[in-house]
Amino acid sequence: MTDPKQSSGEDTLIARYFRPLATDPGAFGLVDDAAILRAGGDEIVVTADAIVEGVHFLADDPPDTIARKALRVNLSDLAAKGALPAGFVLTLALRAHDDGWLAPVARALGEDASLFGCPLLGGDTVSTPGPLMISVAAFGRVAPGKMVRRGGAASGDLIVVTGTIGDAALGLAILKGGAVATALAQDAAASRLLVDRYRVPQPRNVLAEAVRDHASAAMDVSDGLAGDLAKLCAASQVSAVIDSKSVPLSAAAATALARGAVGIEAIVSGGDDYEILCAIPEAHFAAFAQAAGLAGVAVTSIGTVTAGVSAPRFLDAQGREIALKRLSYSHF
Repeated sequence: MTDPKQSSGEDTLIARYFRPLATDPGAFGLVDDAAILRAGGDEIVVTADAIVEGVHFLADDPPDTIARKALRVNLSDLAAKGALPAGFVLTLALRAHDDGWLAPVARALGEDASLFGCPLLGGDTVSTPGPLMISVAAFGRVAPGKMVRRGGAASGDLIVVTGTIGDAALGLAILKGGAVATALAQDAAASRLLVDRYRVPQPRNVLAEAVRDHASAAMDVSDGLAGDLAKLCAASQVSAVIDSKSVPLSAAAATALARGAVGIEAIVSGGDDYEILCAIPEAHFAAFAQAAGLAGVAVTSIGTVTAGVSAPRFLDAQGREIALKRLSYSHF
């Protein structure tokens, strides 16, 4: 993260805000050009995601929530692979050296690094005239051959999700105003819950072992349940049938849906849920649900894997197929 050729300003920024987060001995206090991550016989799972101002967070979002989101979206990937966090590297693209922004960012990253057992190992800082950007590459450990992939779902498996679906998309809708904000205008607690779900994901790392032990395929829901399910099915060369009324909703999302402020399509195609989507053999579901219950995470079976390679189908309460015009968020 540091280099003698870099400006002293960058060295000072790193030393002040980020060296205290580099608690792993292999990070060398961020004074070298690289770090060492000791695997201890495990395989290393690697994932990377960037969040960009105006795309993944709003310009006036609190800095600490931006930092937590940057790390947690990567932790969510590790959880869905059944991997335990081992460390991360961080790249910041900044318009200015702003203590008022950097201090809460560093504090939030340090708190989450400690909470999830994922210390900072290194990275880079650069200046930019454009939007702020935080990029994280996270590393996890898993026993050889035990990483859970997208491929592997089989006909008859149950489609299972953690938590609730659609909250983050509705939280963003509230921040932007419009029908959802109007529908929940008299319910400050519901609005706050949805906004918090957008700003600060809740990665399900406590379920990594259960996913590893019981899931035949898994991924996290980042771009939208419908679109991510289609990706999982494509990788597994199967299809699925989903009972839309079984998709778990928070009370706030259910209220917005009941008041007509949002339709089911927006809920299942909205991004930023960062819940785990997995295929579980029916004989394993009880054990998976028990493990999730002990970890304090709700899990819901919402459908079944079917044979064939057609797109997954979402059915309404009468068993009729819902025509989804949009499956997920897309950058391009």
